[in-house]
Amino acid sequence: MARATSDPRPRPVAAPRIAPDLAPSTLDDGITHDDRQSGVALSGSLPAGTFARGVEIEDARAEQVDLAGARMPGIGLVDVELRAANLANADLRAASLRRVAIVRGRLTGIQWSGAKLDDVRFEGCQIDLAAFTGCELRRVTFDDCRLVGSDFQDLNAQDLVLTDCDLSDLDLTGARFARTEMRRCTLDGIRSLDRLRGVGMGWDDVLASAGAFAGAIGIRLIDG
Repeated sequence: MARATSDPRPRPVAAPRIAPDLAPSTLDDGITHDDRQSGVALSGSLPAGTFARGVEIEDARAEQVDLAGARMPGIGLVDVELRAANLANADLRAASLRRVAIVRGRLTGIQWSGAKLDDVRFEGCQIDLAAFTGCELRRVTFDDCRLVGSDFQDLNAQDLVLTDCDLSDLDLTGARFARTEMRRCTLDGIRSLDRLRGVGMGWDDVLASAGAFAGAIGIRLIDG
């Protein structure tokens, strides 16, 4: 039976649909504007200074690929799994991701501004100092991820789950959340903590973050 629309619980994330047999493909030779890769097992590193608009990758797996510092605005990923990828300081503004899994990735300083993420799973990723400004997230999970100092300003998220994540110094200014849950997350130093109104949290998590919540609403702590 379909879940009622009034149910506050997040809806589950759909996994990538990837064919069992993929053709080997390397990134070492670079990519060009509007390049399309489909049904491939990706490997290698993009050349330094890569700039390519409108790239599309679908039905693909990538192991230890290096896209650090690449500029690929408007990239589209559909049914893709990235493992141990280096996306540090990559510029993926206005990207579109659908049914994507990113596992043990390095995403420090990545630019996602204006991106749309549907059915995306981040697991064991380092995503500190990242920009999710103005992103739309639908059915997204962050599991055991470090998001310290990242920018969630004007984020619009539905069906979002964050588990065992370090969210210290996250900026939530203007962010909106629906059907969102947080479990065992660190909330120290979050800006605009009031934007979490309506987010589901366990009682133990609420108690563990009592200091952060007290500071957000201006409670003055006293001894005794």
